[in-house]
Amino acid sequence: MSTLDLGVIGNCNIAALVDAQAAIVWGCFPRIDGDAVFHALLNDTASQGKFSVELVDQLHSEQAYLPNSAILRTTLYDHHGGIAEVVDFAPRFALYERIFRPPMIIRRIKAVQGRPRVLVRLRPGFENGGLKPQLTRGSNHLRYVSPAQTLRLTTNAPVSYITEERPFVLDRPIDLLLGSDESLQAGVETTARDLFERTLDHWRSWVRSLSIPFEWQDAVIRAAITLKLCNFEETGAIVAALTTSIPEAPETERNWDYRFCWLRDAYFVIHALNRLGVTRTMEDYLRFINDIVEEAQDGELRPVYGITRDTSIDEVAIPHLMGYRGFGPVRVGNQAHVQIQNDVYGSVVLASTHAFFDRRLAHPGNMALFEQLERLGNRAVAVFDKPDAGPWELRTIASVHTFSSVMCWAACDRLAKIARQIGQTDRAIYWRREADRLHAIICERAWSDKRGCFVSTFGGDELDATLLLLHEVDFLATDDPRFAATVDAVAANLRTGDFLYRYVAEDDFGRPATAFLICVFWYIDALAALGRRDEARALFETVLGRRNPLGLLSEDIDPRNGELWGNFPQTYSMVGLINCAMRLSRNWEEAF
Repeated sequence: MSTLDLGVIGNCNIAALVDAQAAIVWGCFPRIDGDAVFHALLNDTASQGKFSVELVDQLHSEQAYLPNSAILRTTLYDHHGGIAEVVDFAPRFALYERIFRPPMIIRRIKAVQGRPRVLVRLRPGFENGGLKPQLTRGSNHLRYVSPAQTLRLTTNAPVSYITEERPFVLDRPIDLLLGSDESLQAGVETTARDLFERTLDHWRSWVRSLSIPFEWQDAVIRAAITLKLCNFEETGAIVAALTTSIPEAPETERNWDYRFCWLRDAYFVIHALNRLGVTRTMEDYLRFINDIVEEAQDGELRPVYGITRDTSIDEVAIPHLMGYRGFGPVRVGNQAHVQIQNDVYGSVVLASTHAFFDRRLAHPGNMALFEQLERLGNRAVAVFDKPDAGPWELRTIASVHTFSSVMCWAACDRLAKIARQIGQTDRAIYWRREADRLHAIICERAWSDKRGCFVSTFGGDELDATLLLLHEVDFLATDDPRFAATVDAVAANLRTGDFLYRYVAEDDFGRPATAFLICVFWYIDALAALGRRDEARALFETVLGRRNPLGLLSEDIDPRNGELWGNFPQTYSMVGLINCAMRLSRNWEEAF
């Protein structure tokens, strides 16, 4: 049975998920939103869609990342005292004044003790598992061919044993290089070793550049690397997760494709990475959204885009995949791209604000960018009190959502600050006036005297977890009694055990059955902002204990048994971990 006890490897072009037994159960080629040639995660009983290294008479396994890297090591133990080690990674390093990140996975296998016997099963399925590839072979390679793409395995292992899936004694190290249909320019072992050493050095250098807190360093480093792996570096896009259709809960059709760039999610990712000093990724993403803004007609934005700004990401079901643990449907594409989500204007302006204030950036914001952002501000003013699908992407229910309205206010607020920064006094006065006007209307229409707090929709009665962000986006000060009242009301209404639901009202699919992980991090941040640090720290430690064995988080969690659900790894969840650690950690001076 599939679980989310998985590790992720990747290079900001492709990514793959490896289970605790050293099987690659998810991986798309030739990029992270591509054809899921490895899809066993969504098809438990099928024989295709997996790349496994199995130890004959296996007893158990252990798994860990090489410190400060995206290189995963799985150690397999057999009943006879034999031990084998599998090291998995995707090459990534600087080469010829650019980052070398080919669509390639490398698996290095060696005996650590005894004479273990291994069985390699390489069974890709093209067209998301709908097409079995043709197989051709050479003296030291295999080619898996489809009309759309070809994968080549180059190896120093016996090719016949791989094609016939026969076990063999691991009496010497072997390497498996799977990627594009290109010949190697050097020997297999030499190439694998060189790519391994360069990739390890790259990741450790990248980690050394991070500005990390004193406490929870390992957790923050792992979260930061994971966020980086969700960055499609070629364009700067950041995907919400690396998978599709892992359901939010059992027995539900809440199965969505998250291999796209949500403007809202990406803002939170950029904000977290900026706190860590990852300015290059922030600049790349700013270029991505600048192109989106440039193309936007009348300043109108979609909530989600493909990783090359593609807007043709219509949602379709894949009937031949049964789904995670049999809970279908499996979907490719996401219909949210046609929804109205008015918070996107604030998300883009908030992200772009960094360009005008962060002196580290090589390409600071200028008047042309400000004029582009003003188009979004005008759109925010026009729609702040109009119904939309909201941040939770309700499919058949439209309301004037408080979060969307607050984010429209944030667009005006930041435009006023940017205008002042660049000496545009008249525009600063204009945008401050608009921000104040929106603020007053939101406070009047989103406040509930009956509840004694802000509520999810104008004139409504329900609560949702985005209300915890009213201080985070500077809409309310920490000493505003309305903020404390709202935080307490949200906790009383949405908290179950150690976690919070995003909302408890029925939606298109009934009541949510699992808690949304980012919500508990928002709550922890809110507690810290209110001065309740001891309570916040205790809850944060508890949540850290619910990560999977490799320190990763998905989108959702069952608050009753702690089981992870939802797409994986989830950028929102890793962002929440980083933000809380940065806020709650003792500083370096206090520690000594």
